[in-house]
Amino acid sequence: MTDTSTAAPFLTAWFEILDGDEPSRILDLISDDFSLSILFSTGDGNATDFAGGRAALVGYLEQREKGTRTHHRLSATTLGQDELFLGEVRRAGVPEASFVAAGRVNDEGRLQRLLIGRSTEIRFT
Repeated sequence: MTDTSTAAPFLTAWFEILDGDEPSRILDLISDDFSLSILFSTGDGNATDFAGGRAALVGYLEQREKGTRTHHRLSATTLGQDELFLGEVRRAGVPEASFVAAGRVNDEGRLQRLLIGRSTEIRFT
């Protein structure tokens, strides 16, 4: 894996938008046949799986604590249409969880598939 500004450019921009003032802008970046699964663990065996299409992504955005958590890339790579992103979630600058994201960008430059796993139980830093 690499750690350059060109590694996983789509997912890098995605998380920057998600952490910004208008996270709902990511809805403009998904394809018509978009599907996702975000397994969001909060520890102690508790997890929520946001799975589905656009409506599932809207539901995920609605439950987020806007502006409290930020995503930080640890490593990333791109292979064809697929991007892989290993990161850390921080709350007010303090590490809270690790996550891995895999996304597939279609020929039109829109996100078609997204799989994210988040855990408070493991750190990569």
